[in-house]
Amino acid sequence: MDATKQAQLEAQGWKVGSVDEFLELTPEESMLIEIKLALASSLRQRRRSQMTQAQLARKIESSQPRVARAEQGDLSVSFDLLLRAMLATGATPQEIGRIIAEAAE
Repeated sequence: MDATKQAQLEAQGWKVGSVDEFLELTPEESMLIEIKLALASSLRQRRRSQMTQAQLARKIESSQPRVARAEQGDLSVSFDLLLRAMLATGATPQEIGRIIAEAAE
């Protein structure tokens, strides 16, 4: 947001801040969200080039709706499921580590 717009909003009584401030997230919580979203995005790209959500679900012994939620970065999906799905698409631990490192930058 540009400084003029921010000044106008603040003059009208609005408080301008970040999502992290609004949700009162710690730096660690914010980083976990960024990592999960990066893994979810990578999973979606990898899976689309190889198989359907249903095929991946069978491969990791889960359900198609869970795979869809994993690809969306849904909070209800565990990191365990997300990592198992990534590995099932052929991602190496090194690739997963690179995705995590880039999300942390």
